[in-house]
Amino acid sequence: MPTFAAVDIGSNSVRLKIARLTGGHLRPVHEDREVTRLGEGVFRSGFLTPESMAETVKVLRRFHRATQQVVTDPVRVVATSALRDARNSQAFLEWVRSATGWTVEIISGLEEARLIHLGLVSNLRADSSPTLMMDVGGGSCELTVSASGHIRDLVSMPLGAVRLTDEFLRHDPPRKGELKRLQGFVAREVNRIAARVVAAKVKNVIATSGTAAALAAAASHLRKNGTRQRMLVFRAEITRLAKRLAHLPVDERQKIEGIGLRRAEIVVAGAVVYQELLDRCHLKGFRYSPLGLRDGLLAQMAAEHDRSTRSGRQIESERWESITKAVAHYGVDMKHALDVRESAVFLFSALRSVHGLAPEFREWLSAAAMLYEVGDYVNRNGHHRHTYYIISNSEILGYTPQQRRLIAAIARYLGKSRPTLDEPPMKVLDPADRAGVQKAIMLLRLARALNLGRSRAVQKVRVSHRAAEVRLTLVPRRRMGVDLELWAIEKDAAYFREVFGRELSTAAA
Repeated sequence: MPTFAAVDIGSNSVRLKIARLTGGHLRPVHEDREVTRLGEGVFRSGFLTPESMAETVKVLRRFHRATQQVVTDPVRVVATSALRDARNSQAFLEWVRSATGWTVEIISGLEEARLIHLGLVSNLRADSSPTLMMDVGGGSCELTVSASGHIRDLVSMPLGAVRLTDEFLRHDPPRKGELKRLQGFVAREVNRIAARVVAAKVKNVIATSGTAAALAAAASHLRKNGTRQRMLVFRAEITRLAKRLAHLPVDERQKIEGIGLRRAEIVVAGAVVYQELLDRCHLKGFRYSPLGLRDGLLAQMAAEHDRSTRSGRQIESERWESITKAVAHYGVDMKHALDVRESAVFLFSALRSVHGLAPEFREWLSAAAMLYEVGDYVNRNGHHRHTYYIISNSEILGYTPQQRRLIAAIARYLGKSRPTLDEPPMKVLDPADRAGVQKAIMLLRLARALNLGRSRAVQKVRVSHRAAEVRLTLVPRRRMGVDLELWAIEKDAAYFREVFGRELSTAAA
């Protein structure tokens, strides 16, 4: 049974969760968490402190021992807001690599929101009503509007509890002027997205992260009506709690049930964020969930291992929706993109014994076929370079940064230039993927050639291959010729021989 581990290096705390895939479901095996306050000071100075880095690496060493004891398969380690902002993040990444062997992936705010959403919908029953998912972390705040398990909107804002505490709250308890500036800043950020949330007509609100857990526990403890439902918190309760916490010194805040010392230091800022979100987005309250980013990471790994899982279907849907949105946004001809994709997928299957690519390359080839013309949006001159830049740097949901770079490299070399291993698009790839990318590039070049005239002149393609030759026979549609397509394929015959070691011949039926 495959066992996966997810490590979330946040601005406030570091979390580990290990789960085993059994019968299509992830079963938790081990969890660990430690507050290391990695983001402390980053949002004012721009640098991670040596002390916070050392403390975080110490905890990661402990996590590494745990993964070895449980004998996990893949371990995915991601970092969020603090590493996104820190100018010395590379030093930390190298420190982690030398201490654990792990490669840390710094994810964007929107990818963070997507993974939190995936963690929730993979473990909870999807509601058809619009649902808002809120995560106020140490460095940022992620909001996701979802309906029937599908993402409708994503937002990431610089409203983390550690960030805001460092920026605005210098005294204990905070002074009135500090609170006023904090509330003004949070209000400004929330006002930018409030109309979008209101327009979504949200019916359910789910909050994740440590700040939400602390506020939910504190609100439950302070209720006067005797109810102790810790998961559900109403807007009026958050308003009262935010006001109370702001007037208490940290040694009094930590005595409130559910808060504790380390959370007490940053909970005032976190409470202000939740208060402003509930007020300005006209929300009645929220329900706390202990699920979060690490659960999304585990679901993603399980999906990549077995696409038949619920999370596998979810990710496929997210990827396709994101790609079609990118096609529309960059003005790509959808009909042509679908035709090239269909040809690319057909060639991948028909030439499987020739290329020998891993199954996941079918997904990367399909995405590259849909997106290879996005560079035209910038400029027709040098559009292949623009295509690479757009794909590798855009928020195409469901793909890791490395996967986007791989897709971008496949889409990059469809003009006169051919990939060499010393060029940047190839050098940044995992060495194990470079040969596969070259083969995928060749398949996409053929798929593009089959649709060069954009007239669907080729009705179908017959593929035959022997030990030393691959033959493509093009069957034209009635009263249409395929001379242009044959010419385009024959131009790549020498490159085909270079990549696959076989001759490429063509004919018209």
